[in-house]
Amino acid sequence: MTSLKKSVEKEKAQLMFKLAFSKKNWGAKYDRLEHFKRFVNLENIIKELNKLGWLLVTKKPNYTGISLNTRYKKEIIEFIEAHMPEVKGWVK
Repeated sequence: MTSLKKSVEKEKAQLMFKLAFSKKNWGAKYDRLEHFKRFVNLENIIKELNKLGWLLVTKKPNYTGISLNTRYKKEIIEFIEAHMPEVKGWVK
């Protein structure tokens, strides 16, 4: 895996960790997309995770909301732990 690909995968894990652990955004509990603008590859990450079905994206009148899909909870947690081993066991 190239260095850039590893970096993007790590950012995906960090974004999903933030949604899952810090903010508890699973299912219909959305957070504003603008709260995540620190992620360099945000647009690509959102596109890829949405295409996988792991991320729910909803357009609200004043903002775009994102949340994790509970249907893929096991896969999401495994992905986070694979790319961020230091947080293994933190996300339930």
